[in-house]
Amino acid sequence: MAKKHGDRRDGVWLKDIDGFHAIMPYLMPNRCDNEVYIEEALDVTSVMKYLKKKNGQGAPYKTTAFHIFTTAVAKTVYHRPLLNRYIAGKRFYQRKDITLCFVVKRKFKDNAEESLLVVKADPDMTLTQMSHKILGDSHKIREDNGNSIDKLLGKLAKLPRFIMRFVMFVFRFLDFHGKMPESICQGDCNYATVLLSNLGSIKCDAAYHHLNNYGTNSIVITIGKIHKDQIVGSDGNIKVRDVVKIGATVDERIADGFYFAKSIRLLEKILANPEDLEKPIKEETRDAD
Repeated sequence: MAKKHGDRRDGVWLKDIDGFHAIMPYLMPNRCDNEVYIEEALDVTSVMKYLKKKNGQGAPYKTTAFHIFTTAVAKTVYHRPLLNRYIAGKRFYQRKDITLCFVVKRKFKDNAEESLLVVKADPDMTLTQMSHKILGDSHKIREDNGNSIDKLLGKLAKLPRFIMRFVMFVFRFLDFHGKMPESICQGDCNYATVLLSNLGSIKCDAAYHHLNNYGTNSIVITIGKIHKDQIVGSDGNIKVRDVVKIGATVDERIADGFYFAKSIRLLEKILANPEDLEKPIKEETRDAD
């Protein structure tokens, strides 16, 4: 599809935004000033049962809860497209792709350096393909001791302070006008649909994480550790279930609270039926049994 006037490299300019929303970037110009934090405890009992079954079949690699959650988030965004919007240069854009970003430890040590990994979720992607992508790209980063964005940041960090300030001024100017080179954006979490932080991997619970004014990222999700907890079931009885707490920070300008709430409910529905992630993310999820 040819790029039209006003479109950005990664997004289509939405010109039919109603007046109430169109004026918001001028009234509230900074993304960080429009943060809404949502905290939810999700039932992942079905996820843990599915993982036990899947990984107990002599699989060549281990599927993790993070792989499932990443695929579930991608599926949620696909079926709730307003989540894939962003505001840049005072304009609303619909992002062309679904991209998920997270941090990868280069070595499994306390003082090991970290790298950013961006994964593109195609509509035909399944859980198996997402797992292969995450594992393969993570392995490559560890073998190469980083990626292109790490090398660029390493060079910038060595610049004198006055030059760094000028470079960042240029970056922000290019970012505002949608002229930032793809070579810089493609590995930067600030340009991803969703930034995921798997705090459960370090035995921590979900926590608030701020957005950035730089870039186009509108959603940050932190995932806590999976634990046993008592919850009230649909029948009104108290049950002990596997539960994970998530924290989502979103730019409230891209959608309203009702839309965000329904998106969380869809994510719950997907996690209640993890087997459906073996199908392409573009397919609808059935109701929980």
